Amino acid sequence: MGVPSTALFTDQYELTMLRAALTAGTAERRSVFEVFTRRLPDGRRYGVVGGTGRVLDAVENFRFEPAVLNFLRERGIVDEETLEWLSGYRFSGDIWGYPEGEVYFPGSPIMRVEGTFAECVLLETVILSILNHDSAIAAAASRMAAAAGDRPLIEMGARRTHELAAVAASRAAYVGGFATTSDLAAGFRYGIPTVGTSAHAFTLLHDSERDAFQAQVNTLGRGTTLLVDTYDVTEAVRTAVEVAGTELGAVRIDSGDLLLVAHRVRRQLDELGATETKIVVTSDLDEYAIASLAAAPVDAYGVGTQLVTGSGHPTSSMVYKLVARAESADPQAPLVPVAKKSTGGKTSVGGRKWAARRVDAHGVAEAEVIGTGPVPGELVDRQLLGELVKGGEVVAREPLDAARERHTRARAGLPMSATQLSRGEPVLPTEYLHETPGS
Repeated sequence: MGVPSTALFTDQYELTMLRAALTAGTAERRSVFEVFTRRLPDGRRYGVVGGTGRVLDAVENFRFEPAVLNFLRERGIVDEETLEWLSGYRFSGDIWGYPEGEVYFPGSPIMRVEGTFAECVLLETVILSILNHDSAIAAAASRMAAAAGDRPLIEMGARRTHELAAVAASRAAYVGGFATTSDLAAGFRYGIPTVGTSAHAFTLLHDSERDAFQAQVNTLGRGTTLLVDTYDVTEAVRTAVEVAGTELGAVRIDSGDLLLVAHRVRRQLDELGATETKIVVTSDLDEYAIASLAAAPVDAYGVGTQLVTGSGHPTSSMVYKLVARAESADPQAPLVPVAKKSTGGKTSVGGRKWAARRVDAHGVAEAEVIGTGPVPGELVDRQLLGELVKGGEVVAREPLDAARERHTRARAGLPMSATQLSRGEPVLPTEYLHETPGS
């Protein structure tokens, strides 16, 4: 895939646990880890799985190269026995997960990683860092897309976050419903449609706003988007139509009372005969601002800061917990459920789990059902986890558009209250079905 090694995208204690487990003879015990979140961000109705494709790339490229091994040796982080084990590391287990773009709820086993303890424990941090970030951005994007309705959304937050996070955010936003991005690295790496024309600096560079507009139209054509709020908006709109004619593609408004200004600009454009010219608004938008503009004559929204920071929730608070392990290192040893039982709200449910979404008579989702025993017959065809990696080989890589389309379907299958922006509980309850002794 041409992706650099991801082996050091981890925490030191993953390697010290490995070292101790090798010494204790427990490293080769079959183990099952699950990724889940105990709760959704405060007030959110659903989560969105984002980053699955990036996780597959990260697992595939989790290799301890000579320079990495030397770093670990020089720091004294692990001993020579562990370094020897790491030198041949290749994940050879299985990974199951909710497909990218699917929605999830508290307790949903979003990803299940199975293999030896040694090979699975090393993947904890890299898997969580990807899923926590991308799912947070995808969830924010989904809320914004729901608020925008049929109006397209432009992702333009690269300058508001780390340069690599910006690319991941563009990808997650596309899954969540955004139509385009301004980030060329995201377009190059993931094939996301890219857009962009000019900033205020381009207008300020020229001796007059007319000169700037003329230069842009001469270069990019009459269908371009002209930024009209550098000076006086009314005068800029008049000049824009004079320069580009009524074939002007769009005008962009980046400041002021967007609701009021959009109405004024639409009326002015229509009076000037530019009835097909679209209006794009930007300026620190979030889902609430987008919803407040539903009645405005706006054709598209550009979103930056609030999107790439998860609109107030930059992480999904997912955890990676051991839920079952073998009684011994014997490959045939039975699995035993294990779970954290400490106080303080950080408990977990033991056992290798399945998940399904129960629907009502109208086909609308009504519950997230999670179990450790047999899957009830009526839920067999409603199961959510699919095989992503089998025997260390990726088996479920897919085009990004498939995840985007899946999310649209998944959100549409939720109760209507899922897309309300008012604060509330998860739109679906989580129900647990436990295996009974002797079953």
